[in-house]
Amino acid sequence: MLADEHYLSMKILVIGGGGREHAIIRKLALSPKTEKIYCAPGNGGIAAEGVECFDVSATDIDGAVKLAKQLKVDLVVVAPDDPLVLGMVDAMQAEGFMTFGPKKNAAVIEGSKVFSKELMKKYGIPTAGYEVFTDSASAIEYIKKQNTYPTVIKADGLALGKGVILAQSEEEAVDAVHSMIDGRKFGDSSARIVIEEYLTGPEVSVLSFTDGKTVVPMLSSMDHKRANDGDEGLNTGGMGTISPNPYYTEDVAKECMEKIFIPTINAMNAEGRTFEGCLYFGLMITPNGPKVIEYNCRFGDPETQVVLPMLETDLVDIMTAIYEHKLSQTDVKWSSGSCACVVMASGGYPLSYPKGLKITGLDGRGQAECCEVFHAGTKLSDGEFLTNGGRVLGVTAKGLTLKSAIEKAYSAVAKINFENVHYRKDIGQRALKAVPFDPLDLDYKQDMEDYIEENGVYLRQ
Repeated sequence: MLADEHYLSMKILVIGGGGREHAIIRKLALSPKTEKIYCAPGNGGIAAEGVECFDVSATDIDGAVKLAKQLKVDLVVVAPDDPLVLGMVDAMQAEGFMTFGPKKNAAVIEGSKVFSKELMKKYGIPTAGYEVFTDSASAIEYIKKQNTYPTVIKADGLALGKGVILAQSEEEAVDAVHSMIDGRKFGDSSARIVIEEYLTGPEVSVLSFTDGKTVVPMLSSMDHKRANDGDEGLNTGGMGTISPNPYYTEDVAKECMEKIFIPTINAMNAEGRTFEGCLYFGLMITPNGPKVIEYNCRFGDPETQVVLPMLETDLVDIMTAIYEHKLSQTDVKWSSGSCACVVMASGGYPLSYPKGLKITGLDGRGQAECCEVFHAGTKLSDGEFLTNGGRVLGVTAKGLTLKSAIEKAYSAVAKINFENVHYRKDIGQRALKAVPFDPLDLDYKQDMEDYIEENGVYLRQ
């Protein structure tokens, strides 16, 4: 038994209402220990699966605690960053609820870029060089003195995954500083900024389960942050992702465990900020080894949509084991193969976009043939699914190979539509370049011959 045997028939409340929460709910529902799942606030796709949704904001801590009491739930899963940073887990535990997610003093690892950078500096965890600023004049003076581009400018606090500007020139950097510090582009989150060294190399996302003592990395993934093909356009919360990430080799994974994952858990413990829940490591595999770009204090979105479908171990068992600090006794297993997710967004995202547009091509449960569809910004009205956000759907497919997973996902995307729909056409293409052919593909022989002809050599997996 992975957790205490009294967890046999559980009522679970999931806080949040996006694609990540839909993926978590889908996996929790597979557990024989799950009796009933509730969600606040939820969305159209979650509601269509028979999950009772409540109109309580994810940041309404008092409202969520009241709801948990009313429903007499056994487990509260706090999924988004905002309520975690605000202390929802602390409030739930104070009322005696078993929870999944870090407390407020640990969630600061995402809530403040300055905190996380200073933590890494203090404990020797590899990351980009940086400086912190609260006034634009000093920041601009530093930028001109460095005179190195691109340069990375980050808001200190939460900004819906959009608080990073990659400035390509002095003019862009100066504009970014003024917009953040003086114009409060991201509200109080940008009252303080971090100016970072620009790192090069493949990006890798590694979500991990941890109970503060043991850390269990999940399958790696690759996010696609830019709005348009070719990694062009504005930064978004994520336009699609694939898993596993072929750049995350066994050697890289070993180095990350030794130099980043375990040291981070130990550093948080040393600071009296024990982290329990899902800790997300955003990494860059640089020529000088892996370095941390960012930490998140929760499941990533849309990384969760390709990682959790590959999880074979009961998620309820994992969550209860983390709460009881028994993760070391849990055997976490994963499916073989690959998974790909293509995000279908509203035209105009991440800026302004309309809502209430009818979505076609989904069945009554909001799903598509041969794929899983995770709803992010939808609502259910009179039996029809309508758009209700910037990122609307995450169309997700598994396959024996990365190529087949991508093809299946795009095949489903082609059958779904709403007015002015926008999605990237190149999700996973960068990853495919790292695995130019795969013996499981029917076209393996031709792929190999083409690659040899083009490069003169070929890679063995």
